[in-house]
Amino acid sequence: MIRGGVYFSLVFGAGFVFGIARVLALVPRVGERWAELAESPLMLVAIIVSARFVVRRFPAAQRPSYLVSGGIALLLLIVAEIFVVVAVRGMSISQYVADRDPVAGSVYIVLLIIFAVMPWLLSGKERWR
Repeated sequence: MIRGGVYFSLVFGAGFVFGIARVLALVPRVGERWAELAESPLMLVAIIVSARFVVRRFPAAQRPSYLVSGGIALLLLIVAEIFVVVAVRGMSISQYVADRDPVAGSVYIVLLIIFAVMPWLLSGKERWR
């Protein structure tokens, strides 16, 4: 459980910082779609670095434990996103989904999948240890 919480916290923190920069600096210049697409490689790096840290710092006895950690982190991320959408932005979930750009939204879904499995993927690579 702690592994998933730490992993979520690291990636969510990076996403929060990148998100502020995206909204303030990129969106006014290039629009929402291109700003989100520009942020995606940075988030991928944050995911890899954070997963690598978690795998090294919190070793598991069995490799499937990292899938559980990724799943817990994904669940925490989805709960946090729902909270931000509903409580902070004042939108319904259906409004949020309808307002998502189809291209940037698809990339975001792929990043969520990568986020969930990255600790497991890196746990099998001795070169990352």
